[in-house]
Amino acid sequence: MRLPEVSRTVEVPDDITLSLTGKVVSVKGAKGSLTRDFSFATIDIASEGKNVRISAKWPRKKEAALVGTIYSHINNMIVGVTKGYSYKLKIVFSHFPISVKMQGKSLVIENFTGERRPRSVEILGGVKVQIEPDDIIIEGINLEDVSQTAANIEQSTKVRKKDPRVFLDGIYVYERNEGMA
Repeated sequence: MRLPEVSRTVEVPDDITLSLTGKVVSVKGAKGSLTRDFSFATIDIASEGKNVRISAKWPRKKEAALVGTIYSHINNMIVGVTKGYSYKLKIVFSHFPISVKMQGKSLVIENFTGERRPRSVEILGGVKVQIEPDDIIIEGINLEDVSQTAANIEQSTKVRKKDPRVFLDGIYVYERNEGMA
């Protein structure tokens, strides 16, 4: 049975400026600004005073799910411009010492399981990366860029053609935070 309407309302804090142009949402806060285009969505996004209402009339299952998804994206944008996001990754090795360094807009991993060729990972968007002796700290205001960069780094050190029970070397995510460290 289809519902006549599915809607969610995003509560916008006082210290945030949220503007809506068509289906393009822009959020400005203390840490910066983010813009996202939801024009692909077949739902309504409307401004109600300071808040934003996301709704769908007589939605199918996909449209009803899309209301919640866009609600979460806008909330993540608000959290990003107020607190930011940070991921911490641990550099783990037992056989060959891994060295990690920044080269321009990419992270270079050398001597992973004794390989001669370095592995390179592109840093997405406006993400900041700090390299400490045993840790890598990734910070930014866009959750998608921060989490995808962390996932790319973790995936780049996936062990192949060796016994994964013996070779536990790699770079692993061990902490996720709202609010930069």
